[in-house]
Formats: sequence, structure tokens, C-alpha cells
Amino acid sequence: MDVDTRLLRYFMAVAEEGGLTRAAHRLFVSQPALTKQIQQLEAQLGLRLFTRSRAGMALTEAGQALAERVPGLLTGWDLAVRETRQVAERAARVLRVGFIASAANEATPRIVAAFTELRPGWRADMRQAAWSNPAAGLTDGEVDVALLRLPFPGQDALRVEVLFTEPRWIALASTHPYAGRDVIPFRDLWDEPFVAAPRETGRWRDYWLATDERDGHPVRVGAVTDQPDDWLSAIANGYGIALAPESSARYYARPGVTYRPVSGVSPSQVCVAWSPADDADPVVRDFVRCCLEARH
Repeated sequence: MDVDTRLLRYFMAVAEEGGLTRAAHRLFVSQPALTKQIQQLEAQLGLRLFTRSRAGMALTEAGQALAERVPGLLTGWDLAVRETRQVAERAARVLRVGFIASAANEATPRIVAAFTELRPGWRADMRQAAWSNPAAGLTDGEVDVALLRLPFPGQDALRVEVLFTEPRWIALASTHPYAGRDVIPFRDLWDEPFVAAPRETGRWRDYWLATDERDGHPVRVGAVTDQPDDWLSAIANGYGIALAPESSARYYARPGVTYRPVSGVSPSQVCVAWSPADDADPVVRDFVRCCLEARH
């Protein structure tokens, strides 16, 4: 019987969290989607893995037996996939670098140039990820190292070095009444509709909606987008406004969209991240070194 490893990961999250709500938040998926995946796994195995109650989800005896085996199985599979991909890329002298949006901004070309000088014949293959994948493939082993913005899914299990911090500004239609202000207090924007990342990105979406910095004030979502172009279009068309790094005003300038400083909201951090399994990898270490040197 073939079982998707994704189903096993979802199963373990529910088993460890003891409920669907916390597990869904941890996995950056919706609760209905997670429920469907657990039901699919139970149907494939022909077993009941959980008993459900108002208190949460408790493992059955069969579920407990599976939970004891799955972690080792997933660890072995992840290691096999990572090593296979690395062997292929290393043979071609390619370092896979994931990134979100503008990555490390103006520092990115300097980082790549320094890496190329340090590793002649090697290439940093820059792979941009959609906002629905805020870890840019790092947690799945699709890349070797990544330039990301905190927070992102799975960061606690990875090595993370902060490179720099920049303010969060607001992007809004140039026709918006606030577009002419020099600085906009975030509180004045609480009732505005926001353009949001997909719901399954969980904490990433919440951070860019600043849900923890609204004193409990509910968020209005005017549009959901997954790519920079769609995000800009939604803002220009007046479907919503959006928090964005200050550098977006340089990297994502567009007619019809205005960027303004915002007060009363915390800044954004850019980091370089990699797997602890690659601590001893000389190529990954060299790239991280170039990142750290570029921040000075």
C-alpha cells in the first residue's frame, strides 16, 4: 500500500497537538483541509486512528502504534530526498537558493558575486517562491539555503541568521485618501480592507496583516493573492491596502500604487536560513558566510 508522506506528516501534527485547530495552525493549512487529509489516511489504511471529542483528538491503539513508527520513517525519507538532490546539484556545481520576493534587496547581487568569487565554477541558482510557500522550499529540502523574511513556517527547526531589519510601510492605491500623508498611524488603517496572503500560510499571513498589533481589532480582508503582480493589481484597483517592506517601494514600484511610512507597527527582518543537517556542508557554509559579510 502506498501512502503519501504528506498525510503522515499531517497525522503526526494532529497526534502531537491533540487537536485539529492547533495542528492546522502549526501546518499552515485550514482546519477543514486538515480534517479531509486525516479522513483520507484513515480510509486508505482502513483503520480509525483518532477518537474525536470536544476535548480534542485522542489516538486509538492503532493510531498510537502508527505514531511510534512514523517519525523515523519520515526522517529517513527526508534524508534520502535531501541527499539525492544534493548529489545531483553538487555534481553540477549548483547551490539552490530559495527566496521570497526581493530576498535580501540590494545585498543579493553582492552575496551572489561574493559566493561566485569564493567558489569559482559554482553557481547560485536563485529560485523565487510564491507567498503560499514562505519558507521557499527549505523545509521540504527543495533548496539548500534560503533568503527569507521572519516569521516563516518551520523556522524553529532550522538555522536562522538575521541579516538586517527594515520598516514595514503601507502600499495603497494612489487615489486613496491617505496616499498624500507623510506618515500614517497604523491605528488609522485598522478598518481598511487588506490584501492578504493565502490562509494556509498561517502565521506568515497573520504577520503581514499585523493581527497581533491591532489590540484585538478584527482584520478586514479585501483580496487574497499569492504573487507580487496579483498583489500589486489588487492594491492598484482599490480592493485593499497591504503592509510591505520599505524596499517594496523600490522593487515593486508601479503606476497606481503608492507606498507610505507607517507608525505603530513593528519592522520586518530578513534572514538567511539552512538546515542543521547542512552545518558541515562547506558550500552552504560559504554561502552563509557571504550573507553575513554582506550585512556589514
